[in-house]
Amino acid sequence: MTRPRAISVAIVIERPVAEVWSEVADIARHVDWMADAVAIRFLTDTRRGVGTRFACDTRIGPLSTTDVMEVTVWDEPRRLGVRHVGLVTGVGEFVLVALDGARTEFRWDEDLTFPWFLGGPLGALVARPVLRLVWRRNLARLKERLERG
Repeated sequence: MTRPRAISVAIVIERPVAEVWSEVADIARHVDWMADAVAIRFLTDTRRGVGTRFACDTRIGPLSTTDVMEVTVWDEPRRLGVRHVGLVTGVGEFVLVALDGARTEFRWDEDLTFPWFLGGPLGALVARPVLRLVWRRNLARLKERLERG
């Protein structure tokens, strides 16, 4: 994702890619390591794989919204992609890369479009450093969760 509003954060986790994937593929548990994810409700009977839809109540500081997403990529154990179809639209993807037998690089890419009443492109520009910080912290929480095992 190379567009100007794209956000990308990454971390190395001292766990095998299969173990990291197992945690990430369990969408219901994202609230356990994503500080901004308050609750997740599935909108489909499926909870894994392409076509899975869910609503994630999200809060950053005083701002909250419900982010509706649909899984568009499910390439176990390497990639999980979503399309945001709620108030904020766009695409996001988790990419896992096995560095060796026991380490995984986890990259989180998002390309989001904000509605006009949230500032449109200017709102996205202002939000980018805040979201990058929040998502870096989320990845640090995931790393801690997996490494303390």
